Amino acid sequence: MTDMVSRVKEFLLDLQDRICAGLEAEDGQAKFQEETWTREQGGGGRTRVIADGAVIEKGGVNFSHVFGTQLPASATANRPELAGRSFQALGVSLVIHPNNPYVPTSHANVRFFIAEKEGEEPVWWFGGGYDLTPYYGNKEDCQFWHQTAKDACASFGDEVYPKYKKWCDEYFYLKHRDEPRGVGGLFFDDLNEWGFDKSFAFMQAVGNSYIEAYRPIVARRKDTPYGERQRKFQCYRRGRYVEFNLVYDRGTIFGLQTGGRTESILMSLPPIVHWDYNWQPESGTEEAELYEVYLKDQDWV
Repeated sequence: MTDMVSRVKEFLLDLQDRICAGLEAEDGQAKFQEETWTREQGGGGRTRVIADGAVIEKGGVNFSHVFGTQLPASATANRPELAGRSFQALGVSLVIHPNNPYVPTSHANVRFFIAEKEGEEPVWWFGGGYDLTPYYGNKEDCQFWHQTAKDACASFGDEVYPKYKKWCDEYFYLKHRDEPRGVGGLFFDDLNEWGFDKSFAFMQAVGNSYIEAYRPIVARRKDTPYGERQRKFQCYRRGRYVEFNLVYDRGTIFGLQTGGRTESILMSLPPIVHWDYNWQPESGTEEAELYEVYLKDQDWV
């Protein structure tokens, strides 16, 4: 099991480096600031945050490797086989909030979990994915994002992209709003049925394709002119992002319940957000188009 963890950790640290380098190059001004941290119960990580850039208002690309002798009750409620096992969880998680409302927010995460108990086979799986949250819809961007995701899945079987695209649509859904968070992408979890090598290869393919999917979209939209109206709508829609992360997101909940570093966990939240009571978009506007056209389940490729 040590070899499995070390291989995954080596990849994740390198992935964090490469994603940060690509985002810094696209921003052209701001640099990531790194802070390493340790967890009292075991493990730690390195948090990298970028802020006040030419393109990125706030973003974070985090690596963590935490371990312990016991999982919280909430983690074992639906997985009784994990009770009494020690665990390790490794991952890279990121969120990028752009300045320009015409550049979508993006999120990605790839992770590995393993739980062990003497005399028994280990329980392990991979998970992750990425999703796109536009404020102003753009068909070209949605198609490109999903085509890149589909290409990353292609060598693993024709059924993989549709399966994990559907899972993403269902997962990133705000039940209390009855609306999706964005236009989706990929989401997978509990992946172990392919065996370690193939499952790990798939996690790598997803992680590697994130920057290929996102950076060209940023490059195309970062110089689009915008005004106060677009900025206000962006801040309003960011509220949906906050609601999802604090109410539903598995990674946020797991991190907080296992004593993770709160500042690193909540780095995903945008710096400026509006909640306007019972706001509705005006018919025929770009804002209305987001709801009527883009926040609908559909096949983009």
